[in-house]
Amino acid sequence: MKNNFTFVYAALLAVGDFLALLAAFSTAYIIRVRLDDRSLIYQIPAETYLYAFITVLPLWIVVHGLIGLYRREVYENRFVEFGKLIVGSVLGILVVIGYDFVASERLFPARLVVVYGFLLGFGFLVLFRGVARRLRYLLFSYNIGVNNVLIVGSGSAARHIIEQLEHTASSGYRILGIVGMTDRENIPIFGSFSEAVKHCPDMDSVVQTKLYTDEDRNVEILSHAQTHHVSYRFIPSNGELFTGNIDVELFRGTPVVTIHQTALTGWGRIVKRLSDLLLAALLLLLTWPLLLLIALAIKLSDPKAPVFFRQTRLTRFNRKFKVYKFRSHLSAYSGMTPEKAFANMGEPGLIDTYRANGDYLLRDPRVSRLGRILRRTSLDELPQLFNVLSGDLSLVGPRALVPDELDAHDKKHAILSVKSGITGLAQVSGRKNISFEQRRKLDIYYVQNWSFWLDIIILLKTFRAVIGGRGAQ
Repeated sequence: MKNNFTFVYAALLAVGDFLALLAAFSTAYIIRVRLDDRSLIYQIPAETYLYAFITVLPLWIVVHGLIGLYRREVYENRFVEFGKLIVGSVLGILVVIGYDFVASERLFPARLVVVYGFLLGFGFLVLFRGVARRLRYLLFSYNIGVNNVLIVGSGSAARHIIEQLEHTASSGYRILGIVGMTDRENIPIFGSFSEAVKHCPDMDSVVQTKLYTDEDRNVEILSHAQTHHVSYRFIPSNGELFTGNIDVELFRGTPVVTIHQTALTGWGRIVKRLSDLLLAALLLLLTWPLLLLIALAIKLSDPKAPVFFRQTRLTRFNRKFKVYKFRSHLSAYSGMTPEKAFANMGEPGLIDTYRANGDYLLRDPRVSRLGRILRRTSLDELPQLFNVLSGDLSLVGPRALVPDELDAHDKKHAILSVKSGITGLAQVSGRKNISFEQRRKLDIYYVQNWSFWLDIIILLKTFRAVIGGRGAQ
């Protein structure tokens, strides 16, 4: 709290965002008005245009502030920051267009200035944020803006936070000492908090990972932090306690902390379901001729085999449902578990390679020639849009588990607290390059950290992968 670097950095981000947007719309004006010979809707001098944007762009910065782009937990997470920049850019351009609509004088000399400004604005913002992040790390390496922290506690939670913070150039924290742990080298060890206070007068933060049985010792730490305006954080030794969505609310007049298994609650579920219905219906409307052609091709290639692959899978709250895909396996192995299929073909050893590669084989002998094309383009997944409409699946979510796989997941309760999805964080993070366990960890991360903007980013990455021909294969 005493360290003002976070506030200064956030302020510099706001100024930098303003200058990046001003540069973007100035460039948009030059491209359309100065370099384009086509006629304009309004004749607006450059000085008038520039003055108007200096007036209206602060509203865009206010939008950034309202969606959290100047909060530490956002700008320290590139993935979250990128998603919020997309949202901020859309909302910001709507604010600018609204200003143009109500203002007495026109703001844009031509419609393309809006398009150029929006695209350049987003690009300049991403570029500036990347440069700002690099500059911040550089300052940390010179001990500028570093937060001095004292760790209180022992055990795995303390070790984990020390590992995360001990590299000052990347974390922005300098560990002044540890109270309670004795197996760390190059970090001062103190026998009590009062001793640590005497040797660490420049303390900015306290991170406590252990509550003492002696309540007075806990009160001493918290009271010191409050009295000396030092930031205080408590990390429970039971990490499972605070994963998911956390609410502080009144329960019968008493403040309580409520822990949800997933952040997907309340209005989030309603928005997600509505967007699933809208996008699934739109995709089916656009692709129905393709669906018919694929179904015909599969039937002609093997008239006696079914067109669709149907399998019992699990979705939210362990509910069973039938998933639909275009059949990509040879009819002899369609509907079989991988273990049984590989055993039937006399290759039981392939199951180990298949599982180790994240349920993937480069040349899967179960897959037909047409099936390889469907998988490479992810077209075999299209019938799952009907599962989305029926409410069995979501467009984005964890992979739908086969009931036999359930016992293999030690955190199955978390995965099955939301609807399974056609695509997900694990799929867009490199399905063929990450292990089965890593994929499950990504699924759990998605469940516990869901946001609508995360869904948007996953869908955009999925679209890019499909267009680029990097499907499941």
